[in-house]
Amino acid sequence: MSDKVDETDVEEVAIGRFEQLGYEYLYGPAIAPGEIAEEREDLGDVILKGRLENAIEKLNRDIPLPAREDALRKVLISDAPTLITTNRQFHEYMRDGVPVEYPREDGTIQGDHVRLIDYDNPDNNDWVVVNQFTVIENNHNRRPDVIVYVNGLPLAVVELKNPIDEDATIWT
Repeated sequence: MSDKVDETDVEEVAIGRFEQLGYEYLYGPAIAPGEIAEEREDLGDVILKGRLENAIEKLNRDIPLPAREDALRKVLISDAPTLITTNRQFHEYMRDGVPVEYPREDGTIQGDHVRLIDYDNPDNNDWVVVNQFTVIENNHNRRPDVIVYVNGLPLAVVELKNPIDEDATIWT
């Protein structure tokens, strides 16, 4: 390995590998609020809402629109009292779908689940990898190297380091 390797090189290799796996690549600053390819309304948004809306519609065509909209609201705005509870709830939504209810034609109430991810046919999902994605929340500015998305939901954050820097740690 050359002494000229840096973290950017590692990032490019990682993104290239995700692209080989079929992920769409997006440059974080290009999808920021106010940009031409904007996919976020605010720098505090970590969910790519438009992609999630599209996935909910595509995967749940048999569920009425108001119930799908209710599921989207539940994903975007948690009413859980703690972060741990919120994370558990979000995990259940991803695993089992978001519970919804809607009226049937006969006036009874139908319970169902709005799927966020198609586990049976992964090709039905929207796979995206984003780099240099800035998140500003409570005056804290974070910019992970790579975020992996499925249907607009962030599933993994990858922090990369220079492989030849012996002093590199998770903190630097």
